[in-house]
Amino acid sequence: MKNGSLAGKETVFFPYSKMKEQISECLKKEGYVNSFIKKVKKDQPVLEVSLMYVDKKPKITEVERISKQSRRVYFGVKDIHKVRNGSGLLVLSTPKGILSGKVARKEQVGGEALFRLW
Repeated sequence: MKNGSLAGKETVFFPYSKMKEQISECLKKEGYVNSFIKKVKKDQPVLEVSLMYVDKKPKITEVERISKQSRRVYFGVKDIHKVRNGSGLLVLSTPKGILSGKVARKEQVGGEALFRLW
């Protein structure tokens, strides 16, 4: 998404998975993407994500992965803080699904920190 938005693309395509769909849902709720649709291309399901721009500048300029396959990072409720003084977003995988840091704090749940973006 970062590369597509910095290149000025309207939409980007990903191989479909439920996890990617839930992440796209979270980003849509937080205002980082316009929409997303599950489609089929060449007999393979793909996720088409429509990117958001503000005054011709991309809303997503940087993405920082936190948990990796080699090192999983978990945040408790008290460990969830604002990203870039509130201008960014932290995405967590919690028992209640994929949530942003703000929503996870309201719901009083922690989980695996997936990535930050701003």
